[in-house]
Amino acid sequence: MPRALLALLAAAWPGLALGSALSSALPDAELRGEATYRLVGLPVYHARLYTRSGGALDWSRDFGLELTYLRDLSQQMLVDSTLQEFDRLGAPLPLRDELTTCFRNVGKGDRFTAVSAGPDRLKFWFNDRQTCDLRHPRIKERFMSIFLGPDTRAPAFTRQLKSE
Repeated sequence: MPRALLALLAAAWPGLALGSALSSALPDAELRGEATYRLVGLPVYHARLYTRSGGALDWSRDFGLELTYLRDLSQQMLVDSTLQEFDRLGAPLPLRDELTTCFRNVGKGDRFTAVSAGPDRLKFWFNDRQTCDLRHPRIKERFMSIFLGPDTRAPAFTRQLKSE
């Protein structure tokens, strides 16, 4: 979708506008792409990828990912599924306590935002309130690869999110 059309849609549909978390953490961010993740056909969350000036995803630059949940999920489920994805995509990460601090129970309409700050740092917000500042070697790549990497569970979702 051309950037001009995305900008027009963002002006017409407030849900596409940058949240305060993204605009403060990544000032020149623009919407790159969006997609709805479904599990067994049921929508789980709607994701939006924000990159510098809306350009193609560049892992060497900071970017943001916003997930708006479409169903209720427990904090424990979010932590467990994230740790399982870390395991599936590489070596396990000993981050259960940190992720428990970052994540909350979610309901329909709740929003989590993750913004990278270099390769070893992610900042998380829940409904525009910062929940944590996670620091771990390569955490940006490890966490964001769950949604944007080459081996995601939903390649079509990832391509759409990256606007490829």
